[in-house]
Amino acid sequence: MEISALTRSVVKRNHAIIAPDGYINSNVPGWTNCTVNVIINEQMGARLCQTLVTLRAGGRLEGRTQASQIFFYVVEGECEVTIGGVQQKLLTQGQFVYVPIEQEYQFRNHFEGTRILTFHKVYEPLAGQAVPNVIFGERDLAKAPVYMNDEALRIQELLPNELGFDMAVNIFTYSTGGHLPMVETHIMEHGLMYLQGQAIYMLDNEWYPVKQGDSIWMAPYCQQWATAMGQENSVYIYYKNVNRFPTAI
Repeated sequence: MEISALTRSVVKRNHAIIAPDGYINSNVPGWTNCTVNVIINEQMGARLCQTLVTLRAGGRLEGRTQASQIFFYVVEGECEVTIGGVQQKLLTQGQFVYVPIEQEYQFRNHFEGTRILTFHKVYEPLAGQAVPNVIFGERDLAKAPVYMNDEALRIQELLPNELGFDMAVNIFTYSTGGHLPMVETHIMEHGLMYLQGQAIYMLDNEWYPVKQGDSIWMAPYCQQWATAMGQENSVYIYYKNVNRFPTAI
């Protein structure tokens, strides 16, 4: 018998580990016949929202982006997507769509268990730069360059590195033995989910074992370091804020 008071989830001032064993379901208007787990949002001090949606047969996500842009990534299964009433596509595992502000979206699911990860961020317009367009894409290790000259580390950028974008979403792959080459300390905030494998993550001098299905929130300037564990690649998808002036002062 498992002890129900045990969990790997931790919520601190500037970081959190959220394991699936503690999920509580939420209701989101327009998202029907599905299970929604809000993993990260502003009530914990974040400036992004990250959710995991599990669709049942006949599940639908319908809405219109307003102040926030949304990045949808298919973790498992497949679904039909329509953006703006005209752009239609079947998304399968490892594929995504970026939906900018003021766009209608609709997801339809015909299978039990399709899971979709979302990242939401309030869009910050930049003078002289157009609002980004809708973007479809997919995970592809062949498009993941070596990171910092270390063959054990590869990063695929899923969104264009252009000034019109104020958010980035990347997939970071660590081969066996791969680890970050330094303890990172930076202004960018992160939300991430492990897609594969296991790792040890250091956050603000605390050490955490993490694995596939776990999510992490890192506030700005939360010190961070990670290393892969086990006999398969350690892979996570992550969000960060980019390309805007670092202060409102």
